[in-house]
Amino acid sequence: MNIKNNILKHYLKNCFFINGTAYAGKSTMCKMLAEKYDLILCGENYGLDRLLQIINPVDQPNLSYFNTMKDWQEFINRTPDEYLAWVVGNSRESAEFEIAELIRLSGDKKTIVDTNIPLEILKQIADYHQVAVMLSPQSLSVDMFFEREDEEKQFLLYQIEHSADPEKTMQNFRECVAKFNSQKIYNEWLNSGFFTIVREDAETDTRFETLQLLAKHFGLYSSPD
Repeated sequence: MNIKNNILKHYLKNCFFINGTAYAGKSTMCKMLAEKYDLILCGENYGLDRLLQIINPVDQPNLSYFNTMKDWQEFINRTPDEYLAWVVGNSRESAEFEIAELIRLSGDKKTIVDTNIPLEILKQIADYHQVAVMLSPQSLSVDMFFEREDEEKQFLLYQIEHSADPEKTMQNFRECVAKFNSQKIYNEWLNSGFFTIVREDAETDTRFETLQLLAKHFGLYSSPD
């Protein structure tokens, strides 16, 4: 079955999407917008438990990778090209789930989504005012990858430190992260045609200014407090 884009667009009319690169502030902005404007929050990896109950290796080979891989050493030692193909494949496979889940959630209330839905799909299912792209320099994505204390990154760091050659494995994994955050991909985001906000550094606190810019773009902002 192929559902036409005009139908999907109609049922997603209450959704606002934020996509972009790592460390650009997407998750923070989604949380702040949801709190200030009483939106349903679909944060990073929303609905993951439900998704994991649905996927299978035949229909979703990339999303099923953790169930089919040999071990975590295989994961952290893949080539940068293999890593990039896996990340892109994840985005495409999860987009179908995201769209179905958002139709279910957002029927009667505006919803903010920290999404990985590919740009070409967003262009088909959402209007300009529903999408924002947030970008950060590649150095932030690569150099600060393990700076956060979340369990996922600390688990990967543990696996790298306990590999046969930790230094080589760390270098390879950083090259994988850099591949997905390459200048080519950055330029694709920057020239996507969507409303875009670029984070220049990690030191300056621009949360409230960015919040106002996004709220105005999404049509949520009325007047200063």
